[in-house]
Amino acid sequence: METARVLVERLPHGADLPLPTAATALSSGVDLMAAVSADVTLAAGDRALVPTGLRLALPAGFEAQVRSRSGLALKHGLMVLNSPGTIDADYRGEVGVILANLGREPFVVQRGMKIAQLVVAPVAGIRWEEARELPPSGRGAGGFGSTGMGGA
Repeated sequence: METARVLVERLPHGADLPLPTAATALSSGVDLMAAVSADVTLAAGDRALVPTGLRLALPAGFEAQVRSRSGLALKHGLMVLNSPGTIDADYRGEVGVILANLGREPFVVQRGMKIAQLVVAPVAGIRWEEARELPPSGRGAGGFGSTGMGGA
């Protein structure tokens, strides 16, 4: 597994919270925690920007992706709204998580609660090249369910 050095600054409102850590040795992401000063209640259908109390300096050629936690999504309908949210290598503001409650019941975000995952990944550089026509592919222009649903 490639190791990238990421500088982390704890902001005053997150100084007492642990740094993001992987839950297991082979986890691809680390947990982000809520650095809220008071409980935040998300009614069904609500959304909120939840602070993490962290600022990052990612190395050039990398991004960080903010993703939903599967347990919160399944059990409570809590999702990262713009999942995955992208943190660019040149962004130096606080990492915030846009949480949406797609569940039926209110959900309370408490200080220190694990609210999202953060995955740091390499980004390929690209060079756009205009073409008069694209080469054919087996799929062609088919999309939005064109490969079928599978199953019996």
